[in-house]
Amino acid sequence: MKTLQDIKKSLFTAVWLVVFLFVPLTASSHTGPWSLEQCVDTALAKNRNIKMQQLTGENRRIAYEQARMDLLPNLNASLGQNFGFGRTEVGYNQTENTNSMNTNLRLSAGITLFDGLRMKYNIDAKKADLQASEADLEKIKEDIVLSVSTAFLQALMNKELLRITEEQLAVTREAILQRKALVATGRMAEGELYELQAQEAKEELSRVRAENTLKLSLLDLAQILDLDDFRNMDVLMPEHLTENKPDLLLPEDVYSKALQQRPEVRSSEYKLRSSEKNVAIARSGYYPTLSFYGTLGSDYFYSSLNKNTQSTFEKQLSNNLGSSVGLSLNIPIFNKFETRNRVRTAKLSVENNRLEMENVKLALRKTIEQAYQNAVAAQARWTAAGESEKAAQEAFRFAQRKYDAGRATQYEFFQAKNNLSQVLLEKTQAKYEYIFRTMILERYNR
Repeated sequence: MKTLQDIKKSLFTAVWLVVFLFVPLTASSHTGPWSLEQCVDTALAKNRNIKMQQLTGENRRIAYEQARMDLLPNLNASLGQNFGFGRTEVGYNQTENTNSMNTNLRLSAGITLFDGLRMKYNIDAKKADLQASEADLEKIKEDIVLSVSTAFLQALMNKELLRITEEQLAVTREAILQRKALVATGRMAEGELYELQAQEAKEELSRVRAENTLKLSLLDLAQILDLDDFRNMDVLMPEHLTENKPDLLLPEDVYSKALQQRPEVRSSEYKLRSSEKNVAIARSGYYPTLSFYGTLGSDYFYSSLNKNTQSTFEKQLSNNLGSSVGLSLNIPIFNKFETRNRVRTAKLSVENNRLEMENVKLALRKTIEQAYQNAVAAQARWTAAGESEKAAQEAFRFAQRKYDAGRATQYEFFQAKNNLSQVLLEKTQAKYEYIFRTMILERYNR
């Protein structure tokens, strides 16, 4: 079973975020942008689902320990005190009107020698339940790590998209300043500024939308981290997110390894094993139960008729001390078909868990194949956008030179500028989409 540090390290490598800073601050005292590792640590420390699953696991551990302790013999002590008033039997067919008192002490022990192997199967079943609970806890932690990483990547992408829109808006505003200078010198009509100002308003709207989208993604991340104050939430953008595409894993290889490593698969297998042991437990009801027992006890009797001749309490206990041992065999003959129906019910649970395990494997295959196909598509978009960016950059520089020289219209300038902006946005989205899908494949390939 891999440690939590291994989980975070694998995802950290998958998203190629190698320049994040790590400062051991708590969620309540944290200031400044958040790194991915800080987000993951906070989410794992505060998540309630993890705490609930840990309680469930502790409960399963106690049940497993008790199943093992059931193999031990039991030991019980009892003390009885009886008072009699009025007619009391003092001899054979003789009764007297007297007051009496009787004290009895008993110590008994017993152990089950054979019960159709019910206790053994119960130990196996409880152990499988405990292992399933541990696998479920690991699955919850990995899901949280993926959820945090997804939200973190989304915030990074939106932050980069906002930067692109701000840069494009800055270019337009620079062009407006230049055109205002020309208008002031009489070299350009004032009416030509209207189109520039309309373009500025359009790009300002795009900037506001991008800013709001970023805020929403940061809010989503803050809610996953269960932060009280999310208004100043920010993520740490790496200085350089690599342009080299991570290797794309083949879905067949990922699925083959996932069947052996994924906690949800192991959990379904443990649950199936537990249900199979429950069938054996139910079948043990067909077998007889053999038990060994032993008792040790003594009595003290007092009567008001002969109180002067009675022995002391200690002497009576010593004289009346007795012990016994024996075997008890309980043979089931007819129990209204209760055992048979328990076996049938347990078998239905086995079939249900077997179907559930198949569903888990099918869902796992679908997730891997979809991640792979989406990664392939994003890779193609990323590559195409990279080529388009080079052409769009050249086209924009050419259009800008012509526009500055007065040999191109504003429409031609803005068309080249908008084409470049669209390509940059498409490239950024494709890049983060590819990183996210490869991260999923890497997660299932551990």
